[in-house]
Amino acid sequence: MKVAIFAGGYGTRLSEETAIRPKPMVEVGGKPILWHIMKMYAHHGLNEFVVLGGYKVEYIRDYFLNYRGNRTDYTIDLKTGSVDWLESVNDDWKVTVLDTGDDAMTGGRLKKAMPYLANEPFCLTYGDGLSDLNINALIESHLASKNWCTLTAVTQPGRYGALRLKEGNNQVEGFREKGEIDGGLINGGFFVCNPEVFETIDDSQTVWENAPMNRMIELGKLGYFHHNGYWQSMDTLRDKMVLEAAWAKGAPWKLWKD
Repeated sequence: MKVAIFAGGYGTRLSEETAIRPKPMVEVGGKPILWHIMKMYAHHGLNEFVVLGGYKVEYIRDYFLNYRGNRTDYTIDLKTGSVDWLESVNDDWKVTVLDTGDDAMTGGRLKKAMPYLANEPFCLTYGDGLSDLNINALIESHLASKNWCTLTAVTQPGRYGALRLKEGNNQVEGFREKGEIDGGLINGGFFVCNPEVFETIDDSQTVWENAPMNRMIELGKLGYFHHNGYWQSMDTLRDKMVLEAAWAKGAPWKLWKD
């Protein structure tokens, strides 16, 4: 199963970092948060990625084009250009980097990746969130359902809009604004999708979180998987500091071995 990652937004609430690079390339513990996300999925056996770039996509392209050279010793023949790699790279990943445009919305970015994803179910996430989510359990839950999409419901106080959930059949009924002391669940941004989700996206300006999800709710095709473990997004500089502190203490999302 492939993993699509939204990585093209401007990240304006983290402008201290994103003025010079896209948000997924902002580092936590000396590595881009995008790398952490991919390590999470790879830990669960998913190693084919489709990165939906846009704003400053050249940083992401350069990162993966030089991935091996920046991590391993080598001998290069400057006359012929041949390279003798002296070490192997542990990350057995296949990475597709797409330029989905600077101004496309999330749904539009996903639609442009349709040729790479439309043949089978796929995972989808944002390039700014980390979790100790059991991704295989999420996938199993989705495949056992008749839903077009299964999102991950997590608990997070504060500024996010909460989910209205239908008990008993793991269906999402809708979204609502969330109060400061509301203990409701929110969309944690880790999805499993069927190719049918592309039918819900109109054009490049479609926001994945709006019309497509509401259409699936109306059709009874949007489900949820409840994760009650660690989850943290990186929307602001404060969030980055929270993740840096967590990394220094052992990183709850670091389930892989070095």
